[in-house]
Amino acid sequence: MGKSRVEAFSDGVIAIIITIMVLELDVPHGVTLAALEPVLPVLLGYALSFVYVGIYWNNHHHLFQAVRGISGGVLWLNLHLLFWLSLLPFVTAWMGEAGVATVPVAAYGAVLFMCAASYAMLEHRLLRLHGANATLVQAIGADRKGWLSLLLYASGIALGFVHAWLGLAVYVVGALVWCIPDSRIERVVEREAGKAG
Repeated sequence: MGKSRVEAFSDGVIAIIITIMVLELDVPHGVTLAALEPVLPVLLGYALSFVYVGIYWNNHHHLFQAVRGISGGVLWLNLHLLFWLSLLPFVTAWMGEAGVATVPVAAYGAVLFMCAASYAMLEHRLLRLHGANATLVQAIGADRKGWLSLLLYASGIALGFVHAWLGLAVYVVGALVWCIPDSRIERVVEREAGKAG
C-alpha cells in the first residue's frame, strides 16, 4: 500500500491543529507591553505546543521517508497518533486559561505522554512491517530519545502534582531534547540513496 496519502492526510491534520491553537490566542486589550501580561500564559503555552507539534511533524516526515509501504494497521496507528496530537489545542488552552495549575499541567503531560506512546507504537509497527534489514530499522536503532521522552513526560506528570511549575519545566526539557537535530534517518536514507545511485 502506498504511503503518500497517509503523509498528505497527516500534514493536513497537523496544519489544522496549529490553526486551532493560534485561533485560541486573544488579542491584547491595549497598546503597551503591559497589555501582554494577561495573555502571556496562553502565548507561552501556544509556543511550547507549537514546538511539540513541529517536532512530531518533523519526525513523522522523516519516519515516512524511510518507509517503502504501509499496511492497514499503520493507518490506524497513524490515526491514533493524530488523535492525541489533536488534543494538544484543548490542553494548551486549558493550561493557558487556568494558569500553571496542577491538573491542567498534568493533563498536558498526559497528552504529551500519549503522543509519544502512540508515535512509538506507529514506529514499532513500521519496523515490524519492514523487516530486520530495512533502512528504517538501521535508522531507528534502540530509539533512546523516544524512551527518554516517555520517561520525561511521566516524570513531568508526577512532578506536576508536587508543583505545577516543575512539571512544566520537565515538558520544556523534553521539547529541548527533541529540538536538537536528530539526523539518524536522514543519514541512513542518504546512504541508501547513494548506494542505489
